[in-house]
Amino acid sequence: MTSDPLGAARAALAGEPAWLVGGAIRDRLLGREPRRPDLDIIVDGDPEASARRLARAASAAVFGLSDAFGGWRVVGPRQAWQVDLTPLQGGSLQADLGARDLTVNAIAEPLAGGALIDPHGGRDDLRARRLRMVAAEAFAADPLRTLRVVRLACLLGFEVEPATITAARRHAGAVAGVAGERVFAELRAIVTADAVLDGLALMDELGLTAVVLPELHALRGVGQNAYHHRDVHGHTLEVLEAVIALERDPAAWLGDELAAPVIALLSEPLADELTRAGGLRLGALLHDAAKPQTRVELAGGRVGFPHHDSAGVEVARAALTRLRASERLREHVAALARHHLRLGFLVHEAPLDRRAVYRYLMACEPVAADVTLLSIADRRATRGRKADEAIASHLTLARALLTDALSWRDGPPAEPLVRGDELARALDIEPGPRLGALLAAIAEARYAGEVATQAQAITLARRLTAAQASSSAP
Repeated sequence: MTSDPLGAARAALAGEPAWLVGGAIRDRLLGREPRRPDLDIIVDGDPEASARRLARAASAAVFGLSDAFGGWRVVGPRQAWQVDLTPLQGGSLQADLGARDLTVNAIAEPLAGGALIDPHGGRDDLRARRLRMVAAEAFAADPLRTLRVVRLACLLGFEVEPATITAARRHAGAVAGVAGERVFAELRAIVTADAVLDGLALMDELGLTAVVLPELHALRGVGQNAYHHRDVHGHTLEVLEAVIALERDPAAWLGDELAAPVIALLSEPLADELTRAGGLRLGALLHDAAKPQTRVELAGGRVGFPHHDSAGVEVARAALTRLRASERLREHVAALARHHLRLGFLVHEAPLDRRAVYRYLMACEPVAADVTLLSIADRRATRGRKADEAIASHLTLARALLTDALSWRDGPPAEPLVRGDELARALDIEPGPRLGALLAAIAEARYAGEVATQAQAITLARRLTAAQASSSAP
């Protein structure tokens, strides 16, 4: 095993014409330390044979890539690093570099060591903090490169050269024909970047949003009621901005006591190389995605969006299915859409008793903590009529429910006070929905502190059964 993939590649490919290219060189010249080493190597030979030699030397996994270039990938132990090996394109290194997307990615270094090869001025563009295409044909060869421009712009904080913007915009529509998982890999990096809002703005400028995330594009111009100060699109971006602010400084929003557990929650791996923070950002972008289709005009010029939360479940799932996201991520983001209004409906019932808290946690399981955070961001981004009063009331309840939701996640599942078969024998009833309802009622009463022993649980079930029988008697 090795923690130095470049050294391992140099040893395994010694004597073979090969060059390091792309992001590893770019990041080194910028003085950036990547989260994990991801190397791109050109080989003037058989990339499969080279990849297998590297994999054997580094005790790593190896597999072919489903792309047009015949590439192979070697992944280090515990996915600590990754090396992609591709065959030399065009018959020469000059031709290969000339077919790449951006000048900052078209710098090569002999794998064995030596001077950098920079035929297109990539180092000058790095110094100028500029993204410039090698040639407009690069976008026609692979339209996904238009989205890659956005990713690099927001990750590096670079400006995109005007001619490159024009060329990328011309090819943006062709991204619709790119495999969903490739599109999602770029979009995921944009959504989780610090400068995601700048990235989304650049996607708009290049005409990419309507192709990559049409659900977000469709929110433009959808007006709301007097309690909102922005249309649905503007509100959505402000919710995302609020989520980011909450990530960065939860104490400012929630107090010191909740800051550490919220940071821990958001740092947890979720799915598709995203943490729960990344899932929350996607939830912010899609939570109101069904508003265009549910918008209705009401009496007195009012506007409503009935059931946009439940309709949003299918919109969010459809978007992530198109992008080939995992079922776990689809369900997580869909659940955020499904429950994002629930806390707001409870504000007028505050303070909540323990039974109401239990019902909220059960309904939102397993995203109760996540959707509580989303509701805070959603409420903070709604600054129309009576906003200050509404925000204050919402935050008071949200902090309390977040405390409960975090404790709910952290506590070990309690053994039931009485098993279903035991309760069925004690009450002489058959298994079925009636028994399930009684067990659920016992669990709720237990959370509320009303029962604590098996005997008390059975007594409660008998009382509920008798009350039901009495109410149904003629």
